[in-house]
Amino acid sequence: MAILLVDDHPMMRLGLSFALSSGLEGVPIREASTGEEALQQVQLEIPGLVIMDFDLPGISGLETTRRLRQRLPQLRVLFFSEHAETGLVRQALEAGACGFLSKAAPALVMVEAVRRVLAGHAYIEQALATQLACQPQVGQGLTPREAEIFLMLAKGMPTRQIADYLCISSKTVSNYLTLLKSKLQVSSHAELVHLAIEAGLLRIAA
Repeated sequence: MAILLVDDHPMMRLGLSFALSSGLEGVPIREASTGEEALQQVQLEIPGLVIMDFDLPGISGLETTRRLRQRLPQLRVLFFSEHAETGLVRQALEAGACGFLSKAAPALVMVEAVRRVLAGHAYIEQALATQLACQPQVGQGLTPREAEIFLMLAKGMPTRQIADYLCISSKTVSNYLTLLKSKLQVSSHAELVHLAIEAGLLRIAA
C-alpha cells in the first residue's frame, strides 16, 4: 500500500521520503510536485495515504484534496504544512483530510502520524489540537470553500489571483466576497482582515 507525497520542494520530498522509508519498512513511496500531478497519479494507482502540502503551484492542496475525496471518498489525506495555523487545520479537515502536521515536526512524529492515519485514526499535532480546542470558531457557519476564500481575501490576495488559484471566475470570487461580508456581518475588506486577525487566522508581522 503506497504513500503519495505531494510537495513542490524536491528537497522536502527527499527528506520526507527518507524518513518514511526508514520508519515504515516495505511501504512504497511515490511523489508528485503539483496537485495536477497528484490527481493523475491517483488515477493510475490508488495510494493508501496521500501526504499533502498546503501551498502548491496551480491547484491548491485544499482543492486537490476535495477533488481526490470526491472521486475516492475512502482515500486518506494527511496535511503536512509549514503554516501551523488553526484556521488552516479546520479548512483541511473540512476538505476531507484525516490529519494535520507542521513541517517543523520531528521525523519520529511524522512516522507516528502516518501510522495512526493508515490505521484508520485521525491525527492532529498536539499543539495545534490544543489550540483548536481552546479557540472559538469564527465563521463557524461558513462552507469549506467560503472559509478558504475568506482566508485568501484576508491575506490580501487579489480577486484575479484567487480565481486563478481555485480555477473559478473573478465574478464568482466577487460573489463570495459579498456573501462573506453578509455572513460575517462586516462592511469592508479592512473589517474582514481585522476579523481574521482577531480569530488567530492571520499572523501580524512584527
